[in-house]
Amino acid sequence: MMRPQREGADAARSSRGVTFIELLVAITVLLVVAAAAIPLARWNEKRRREVELRGHLQMMRDAIDAYKKYADQGLIRQTDIDQIGYPRTLEELVEGVEVGDPQSPESKTVKFLSRIPLDPLTEKAEWGLRSYQDDWDSDSWGRENVYDVYSLAPGRALDGTYYRDW
Repeated sequence: MMRPQREGADAARSSRGVTFIELLVAITVLLVVAAAAIPLARWNEKRRREVELRGHLQMMRDAIDAYKKYADQGLIRQTDIDQIGYPRTLEELVEGVEVGDPQSPESKTVKFLSRIPLDPLTEKAEWGLRSYQDDWDSDSWGRENVYDVYSLAPGRALDGTYYRDW
């Protein structure tokens, strides 16, 4: 049985590739998927930086608490009555302090931080500081000691709180 020539030509022509309309539909679908993925990527990046910020704040607060614990045990000699057992600066936590029993001539240098971390939102090693004598919501540092640290980043977090309130 012989097939007509026309059927073979139509079959060959339709199997050569996609039509222009099919190509436009595929590109449109890809654009819609990409448009949905870009905001998710930005949200993920912001969430990652916020998690990193919380970690840095906790690390510095733990270092301040460790310093206070040593000072309360009398292992760090305080030179200023306004210190109230807290470090004078963040740099003091990095440089280290002499720790030892006041009755013993032996002491060792203890460093509470290896370095002052970068704020992942501002990308600077600058932090807001509060002393024990400052109000809890103060945005200026009295310079007596370092009781707390906070981010100087402007804006709100994904949970709606301000970064400076963390």
